[in-house]
Amino acid sequence: MKYRSLGRSGLSASEVGLGCEHLEGENEKVVDSVIKAALECGINIFDIFMSEPEVRKNIGKSLQGSRDKVLLQGHIGAIYENGQYKRSRDLDLGKQCFEDFMRYLRTDYVDIGMIHYVDTIEDWENVINSGIAEYALKLKEKGVIRSIGLSSHNPVAAMKAIETGLIDVLMFSINPAYDLLPEDTKADDFFVKSTFSNDRLKGIDPTRALLYQTCEKSGVGITVMKSLGAGQLLSDKTSPFGKGLTVHQLIHYALTRPGVASVLVGCYTKEEVYEAVRYSDISDAEKDYTSILSTTPLYSMKGKCMYCNHCLPCPSEIDIASVTKYLDLALISEDSIPETVTGHYGEMKNTAQDCIECGSCEQNCPFDVPVIENMRKATELFGK
Repeated sequence: MKYRSLGRSGLSASEVGLGCEHLEGENEKVVDSVIKAALECGINIFDIFMSEPEVRKNIGKSLQGSRDKVLLQGHIGAIYENGQYKRSRDLDLGKQCFEDFMRYLRTDYVDIGMIHYVDTIEDWENVINSGIAEYALKLKEKGVIRSIGLSSHNPVAAMKAIETGLIDVLMFSINPAYDLLPEDTKADDFFVKSTFSNDRLKGIDPTRALLYQTCEKSGVGITVMKSLGAGQLLSDKTSPFGKGLTVHQLIHYALTRPGVASVLVGCYTKEEVYEAVRYSDISDAEKDYTSILSTTPLYSMKGKCMYCNHCLPCPSEIDIASVTKYLDLALISEDSIPETVTGHYGEMKNTAQDCIECGSCEQNCPFDVPVIENMRKATELFGK
């Protein structure tokens, strides 16, 4: 298992994490087998948004003795009322359920205190006005939470929150199908096949791309939900691309977006955990998603880098995807280039100036990216 820095939070997360939603309603034995398999495989980040007490209790039992080895995402605003999950901005209920989270999980701190499910500008304003944001800040000041997170499916609402500087970690729905969708698409429509018949869908929506770049630039780490599109992207019948992708291709797609640290895969069984973490051991060819995306009309990405490194090998051993990512981050900066971007670029062993303009990368690229031109721009911009 490989681990990535979770933005400016100071935390390090496994590339493959566990989304625990599917464990709700399962018995203690099943929950224990899935959690123990995850720990065995080196998974160290767990998202637990579910407010139902029994599943929290069972997960808490399974994690006993391993608390110092894991990162817990606990949600502020996911409450349990009249025997059902509910999203709420009621501060008292939010406090009660968050304190229940710590009690059931047998912990006195939470690594990522997630402000739960904010999908509109109006709801973000509710978070501010209700006192939820202030509550999260006070918890962080006291050390009860180590970083403040936000879960969202909407790039506009997420960007609004990111711009405040309050958010350290963003939990966002990322996969190649959802990335096509315009900013005003509602989360409930993600699962409707007709959503993807829109003629406007011609590659990654610019608002989504800008969100990921902004997170990378500002040090906000991204954890990914819905990477498999509720399983729809795995099947030829339900995938909007006409061909299903594999679990590992979808994990790889998310991990190649700027800012992403961990992909939280939902698993019903320990076998599904073992399959997900095989990502760390399989070949680059098995992870490659470009063979599908580059042949579908929905992904008209000509000239735009997908950061997939399908252009390699490079005779100068340049990590072309990283150079291009840092170039893109620099170009969206209105004033000066952020120090984090220049710092990461400067740490590269081989930079754009090492390009010999042989053109092999452009021949390999399935999206016709002008790599040589990008290397020239990066050399000029970064000075090497």
